[in-house]
Amino acid sequence: MCYIIDMDNWEEIKKNILSDPEVKRMYDDLEVEYQIISDLIRLRNKKKITQKELASKMGTTQSALSRFEMGNVNPSLEFLKKMAKALETKLIVRLE
Repeated sequence: MCYIIDMDNWEEIKKNILSDPEVKRMYDDLEVEYQIISDLIRLRNKKKITQKELASKMGTTQSALSRFEMGNVNPSLEFLKKMAKALETKLIVRLE
């Protein structure tokens, strides 16, 4: 199933979806993963690098990078380090 979301209304849609306690719990459980994915997509787009170009710099495949960006895999720390290096940025991991 595929949904087209009007990004102008995303915050309102998100608010409605998250009003369901079970959905909110699942969303909160995935917060870290979504934040990492969002940050790395934002950086890739800011640097105007395609998935294929970034994958080549990382020594991986475009399909592996696509699976990561779609949230279909949990990346290893090594994968994140390679991505940060290829994007010429710093990876910071901490527990609070």
